[in-house]
Amino acid sequence: MPDRAGVPTDDANGFAELGLRPELVHTLAGLGYEEPTPIQREAIPPLLAGHDLLGQAATGTGKTAAFALPVLQRLTPDDGRREPKALILVPTRELAMQVSEAIHRYGHDLGARVLPIYGGQPIGRQLRELDRGVDVVVATPGRAMDHISRATLRLDDLEMVVLDEADEMLDMGFAEDIDAILEQAPEQRQTMLFSATMPPRIEGIARRHLHDPVRIEIARPVAAPGEAPRVRQSAYLVPRAYKPAALGRILDVEAPGAAIVFCRTREEVDHLTETLNGRGYRAEALHGGMSQEQRDRVMGRLRSGTADLLVATDVAARGLDIEHLTHVVNYNVPSAPESYVHRVGRVGRAGREGVAITLAEPREHRLLQTIERVTKRRIPTEKVPTVADLRARRLELTRAALEESLLDGDLERFRVVVETLADEFDIMDIALAAVKLAHEAGGAAADEEEIPQVATRTDRERRDRRESVRHAGGRDERRGRGPTSGMTRLFVSAGRSAGIRPQDLVGAIAGESGLSGRDIGSIEIADRFSLVEVPEYAANDVIAALRGTTIKGRKATVRRERRDR
Repeated sequence: MPDRAGVPTDDANGFAELGLRPELVHTLAGLGYEEPTPIQREAIPPLLAGHDLLGQAATGTGKTAAFALPVLQRLTPDDGRREPKALILVPTRELAMQVSEAIHRYGHDLGARVLPIYGGQPIGRQLRELDRGVDVVVATPGRAMDHISRATLRLDDLEMVVLDEADEMLDMGFAEDIDAILEQAPEQRQTMLFSATMPPRIEGIARRHLHDPVRIEIARPVAAPGEAPRVRQSAYLVPRAYKPAALGRILDVEAPGAAIVFCRTREEVDHLTETLNGRGYRAEALHGGMSQEQRDRVMGRLRSGTADLLVATDVAARGLDIEHLTHVVNYNVPSAPESYVHRVGRVGRAGREGVAITLAEPREHRLLQTIERVTKRRIPTEKVPTVADLRARRLELTRAALEESLLDGDLERFRVVVETLADEFDIMDIALAAVKLAHEAGGAAADEEEIPQVATRTDRERRDRRESVRHAGGRDERRGRGPTSGMTRLFVSAGRSAGIRPQDLVGAIAGESGLSGRDIGSIEIADRFSLVEVPEYAANDVIAALRGTTIKGRKATVRRERRDR
């Protein structure tokens, strides 16, 4: 759906001031558009003047109207021309449909002929429409190249080319197709490139194919001091084996209206969807291994509200616009900060609040820090809800349900039950029993297994811990005490007499296992051996990783500490 720029009004004076033709202004007023968004206000005048444009703005800021209105301004329908005057390239089928629908609405009074062409649709209809004649083609790069090679899409009369969500098209591997299409387009065309991020590859396309472009960058609105940001971002450090349980518990506490959970692989999508459905969620899978018909059914169920969770790969979910989306979940930390930006940009649109959650394995903590540096925003690390937290949340939901029932009324028919029981039991006991039944009927059977909390310490705390190491003839004041909560102590058969230092052990563990130096706890070095604390969940992996390596040039035995030493 096109982005709404304001509330219904009788006029769209803000758009009239930009120099748009009366037919477009009238249509926008009828659609309820009042004032241009920042990207529309900045982009439309130079585009109407015929300049190339390089625009950076987040998804959901009104980019579609920013390029669609100037494209429609230059159309002269019913001039007998059959070849398209404008070509708009988009990354996905879903976005092609959305952009095509928006242009059709904006250009209704002009009689604009718009055709979306994409894979997964019978090509016969596309061929017939192209042969009949169109003004604007909205296409995915692959299908556009297919038609160009068939000579069914001719670019001879092309005056405008738009690259929408250009960074996503590059991420999906369309770079060569885009170059080929732009090289075949007329030299004197006007080119518009819009992207949420501006990696070097985008700059490269701009240098090769845009002529002295006007550059526009629209930053996301920044919350005022003391005001909560529109998208609440948080991360949870979770051992890999506990991630499905942690996700279910977080969703139980968050209670999203509708959410997308991003996974890396198709197999992960299918497995996680099955797990979430087992927990009572209405989850749907979406990935590249599904047919277009299957994907359409999934999206229909999500938009109609018969499903509330979409578990998807990045490629499958690109271009989706789900109006009632409240939560985005990264089941893994995205390896590219740009992917994180795109995912988070799906919530918090049009003034609505949203939530972005990331589940990070301890070894992914550095990726999380890279995202923080690139986005210039801290992502707070939260603790995974405990069993007690979950029980409290479910009791809260039960209380809310009872309150709603009390406010709705219509309870008189149950009075006889209460009055009969009141002859034998206290009223408070009766109420407690009723709450218990309502609570258990609401699916209150919690999974009782606690999820290990991954300790997060500051660098100062870690330095203090390591500086507290005592070397007293092989004895240590910590000896005899158990390891820190959530940690396991490993025995290493090399100590001070072999020249072992704390940094040697840290380097060996970090270099051979998936842990970073920040994940390693206290280190105790005796004459002939050392003791090192590592997270409990990673102990076996560390032992296996160090089994075939050397420390300070010598092979050492590594095992769990025996507490009877």
